[in-house]
Amino acid sequence: MSTKPQINVIVRLEDDLQAQLEAACNVRYLDFDASRADLLAAMQDAEGILLSPRVRGDAEFFDASPKLRVLSTTSVGYDPFDIPEATKHGVVVCHTPGVLTDAVANLTTSMVLNLALRIFENEAYVRGGGWAQNAPRPELGLDTKGKTFGVIGFGRIGQEVTRRMQALGMKTIWYDVFDTPHPAAPPSEFRPLEALLAESDFVSLHTNLDDSSHHLIGAAELATMKPTAYLINTARGGLVDQAALTQALQNGAIAGAGLDVLEKEPPTANDPIYTLPNVICFPHIGSATHETRRAMRELAVENLLAVLAGKRPPAPVNPEVLG
Repeated sequence: MSTKPQINVIVRLEDDLQAQLEAACNVRYLDFDASRADLLAAMQDAEGILLSPRVRGDAEFFDASPKLRVLSTTSVGYDPFDIPEATKHGVVVCHTPGVLTDAVANLTTSMVLNLALRIFENEAYVRGGGWAQNAPRPELGLDTKGKTFGVIGFGRIGQEVTRRMQALGMKTIWYDVFDTPHPAAPPSEFRPLEALLAESDFVSLHTNLDDSSHHLIGAAELATMKPTAYLINTARGGLVDQAALTQALQNGAIAGAGLDVLEKEPPTANDPIYTLPNVICFPHIGSATHETRRAMRELAVENLLAVLAGKRPPAPVNPEVLG
């Protein structure tokens, strides 16, 4: 009889990562479209699970997982998992911060430049025959130099975005729940949230989603922004009240938005947010490079195996469970 721990895997892994898991564990690969009932049944004997945020880890899930010791997600976000409930059940939740910093920062930078220079509008103008027909051109863009860039969430990604914006000649300011930055953070000025919103030409979100940050940006906050300002969200859709944002964009309360995340993903077919002319919207591609996704899977495997071996994982969300 095998003494290896039983684990469930609900993500696609490279052969070498599968071999790494199989050398240390009894691995059960679950279908990505498995029903909730089948998933919960498979959790009865599992000591570990490797999954993505598509799987909901709530009280029902943890109640159905009496032997579970570690939940390792291939994402930096962990809002689909009830962390207090996991902690109550003695389950270490692990995520993958750090490895996607550059990818998200690069996407954020591309959004800034696309919005400022009206790149998509001009590309569509040419593709649609406007240039060939000498039709009226899109409006002129704007320079980034001298503009103010406000970062909400001054962690790894927010700091890296700040460095890129400074390289573009912007003044940078930041807000976070703490008001003392990490010693290695780039020099930038702290602002209270309301002051940051009022001062910034671009506002970019880089904070976690939890009960305290849900709808951090709503109608009142959008009304505080300049009518010439842009909102960028490459973090989590729930940080923004999407109905309020849609109305603000339709009414010209702000100039536009760059969105990689929405409150409901995928959106419904009749959601107006991605049809608005002053919005660029992507399908949650912040970490969507081959190298970044591979690094996320590697770290998720490392997290899971560390906990099962009685070691401290590289990236625990609730380290208090480790004792």
